[in-house]
Formats: sequence, C-alpha cells, structure tokens
Amino acid sequence: MPTQRLQSLGLLLALAWMGVIFYLSHQPSLPTPSLFEHQDKLFHGGAYGLLGLLLALALHHPARPKRALLVVWLLGSFYGLADEFHQSFIPGRDADSLDVLADSAGALLGGLAGALFMRHLQST
Repeated sequence: MPTQRLQSLGLLLALAWMGVIFYLSHQPSLPTPSLFEHQDKLFHGGAYGLLGLLLALALHHPARPKRALLVVWLLGSFYGLADEFHQSFIPGRDADSLDVLADSAGALLGGLAGALFMRHLQST
C-alpha cells in the first residue's frame, strides 16, 4: 500500500478511534471486571497507544520524523487532557491527572511504534 494511502487510512482510523474514546468517556460507568488496582491506567495507556499509532501513520514525515512524533505525542496528550475535562461533567465519572499521564505515555509509545513501522515500510 503506498504511503499516502496508508496516511489517509491512518487519519480516518485515528478520527474514528477518537470518536470511540469520546463515546466511552461519555458513559457514566463502564462494565469492566476488577482484575488489579489501577487497571484503568493500563486501559488508558492502551487506548491512547492505539491513538498514537494511528496518528503516527497519518502524520508520518520521512524528512522530519522527530517533529512528526512530537506532534503525535502533543495531539494525543491534548486529546487525553480534553477527554478528562469532558469526563468531569459526566455523572459517575471524574477527571484524574494520572489518567492524563497514562494517556500521554500511551500516545508516545504508540507514536513510536507507528513511526518505526512507517520507517520499516519505507526501507523495504
């Protein structure tokens, strides 16, 4: 698949995933089994890791990979912050700064994975 088509697909999927995150955040509670303490941080990291990966596919720039990764991380972190603000208005939910930290870390790790994937595609 040519890089431009992959970038378009990445953008479309990133926007769709942002919609899923918003929808889930708008629910008063989510039915998740209690497996271990602070498991929600892992869920946040995973959700924003996927967002970071998709944004990295969409925003890949071979001439400026570090700048593209910075933009991915900033976008993912800002969306996580906005999501926590949004949750502060939902009955049964609250805003948590540790969730924002998990979102930001997930976006960075997912962005790194996406950047490495795109670099690998271009080297083959």
